[in-house]
Amino acid sequence: MKNKLFPIAQPESMGISSKQILKFLQKIKDNGIMMHSILMMRKGHVVAEGYYAPFRQGHLHRMYSVSKTFVGTSIGLLADEGRISLDDHICDYFQDKLPESPHPCVLDMKIRDLLTMATPYTTTTYGEKDKDWLWTFFNTEPSHPSGTIFSYDTSATYTLNVLVERLTGKPFLEYMKDRMLRELGFSEEAWCVKAPEGNTWGGSGVICTTRDLARLALLYMNNGNIGGKQYLSEKYVQAASSKQIDNSPTGHRDYMHGNGYGFQIWILKDGAYAFCGMGMQLAICIPKEDFLFVCTGDTQGSAQVYAGIMELLWDEIVENLHPAPLPVDETATSQLAEALSKLRVVNPLSGKNSSALAEKINAHQYSLNPNPMGIQKLTVKFKDKEGQLILEKQDEEKRIEFGMEDYKMGRFPETHYYGDTIGIPKEEMYKCMAVAKWTQENKLVIRLYVIDDYYGNMTVTLAYKGEELGVYMTKTAEWFLNEYQGFAGGHLIK
Repeated sequence: MKNKLFPIAQPESMGISSKQILKFLQKIKDNGIMMHSILMMRKGHVVAEGYYAPFRQGHLHRMYSVSKTFVGTSIGLLADEGRISLDDHICDYFQDKLPESPHPCVLDMKIRDLLTMATPYTTTTYGEKDKDWLWTFFNTEPSHPSGTIFSYDTSATYTLNVLVERLTGKPFLEYMKDRMLRELGFSEEAWCVKAPEGNTWGGSGVICTTRDLARLALLYMNNGNIGGKQYLSEKYVQAASSKQIDNSPTGHRDYMHGNGYGFQIWILKDGAYAFCGMGMQLAICIPKEDFLFVCTGDTQGSAQVYAGIMELLWDEIVENLHPAPLPVDETATSQLAEALSKLRVVNPLSGKNSSALAEKINAHQYSLNPNPMGIQKLTVKFKDKEGQLILEKQDEEKRIEFGMEDYKMGRFPETHYYGDTIGIPKEEMYKCMAVAKWTQENKLVIRLYVIDDYYGNMTVTLAYKGEELGVYMTKTAEWFLNEYQGFAGGHLIK
């Protein structure tokens, strides 16, 4: 069933205008949205699918908090089997993690409360450096009764995926593959990052393809039934994808927030719902229109992009869907096919590829004052349409390669960032891509994206003033690139 779930149709035959999809793609580009892939389906058919180079179809991409919906689904499978009830108290399954005198609010927690982000905690209970994440969930002081207030809590999801692993004897994603995902054509290579104690990290760690995510979304769009087989009960699907708890205590409301929350699923307006992950990992399901939109990307650091992409989707696509086929538009269909085949990741920088200053600073070394990054010396080298940023830290040289017209693919010069397990270094450099522009005659800005099992981005600004240099580094990444943020000043030494 690997490809049977994705029959291809011309957009017009499914009531979608190819011109509208082209407008949508152009607005993504115009708004500088760092998209990696998109997939649109209507009435069970693919009407648009594209991958932004260097990404390609079949790329295993980190899904971040979309992972939560996988975990919620695995809980549904266990409930369907009668192995658990959503009203079971979670503490009954984790007696070994309870303190001597558990708080009543902790003892009162039900599986349902964890599914709806209604734990008695204000936020996720574990931190990056904690060695036993599960222990923190049962030993943190609660602030309010369980089941009352929505508060986004990734430790709740983690506890649920450990529950699945305890009851099935296998990682939750492997259990799901055995129960249904393999039959649906899900990638055998898909996997999940592990937490420090060795359990998979269902709150954020799933790594799979864009089509894999679409497979899970299609399961929900079809009420758990694919090809005449009921993989997940309609009762659970309906409950999971409908409002179970209010999530608008601040009164803030947009396409994503304030419409309610289901079982590890965000409820949107007009009966739609979404699986959402940091950085633009999304599956947006609109059952009443029989429309599905899936995408991956890295928009970390752009707080309004989620609402922005949903607004674009509704304005350009959803509000222009037609119940019946549209007239064939061969020209627009051909243009769309060409556009989808030539997608490239956006360059968010605007400026020039060269400056009169480039020749003056080329290969010259600057000594930096003491700074948060620990950088002692800095050099920029240019050659043809590429460059290198060379940093000396504790007598160790770090090189970051960048392109001036397009991204330069490379490796980020650190090996201590995490690998398969949080807390354990990968001991390999992360894959990355970087591009630079002269945003002013004296100011070079480098934008770098890490595109490995972990995604993140950083910006380096170098501003020259005579023989002096100002440096500013900022990053958006979870638990890495921490040492590449801050200000520094320096001067030319050779």
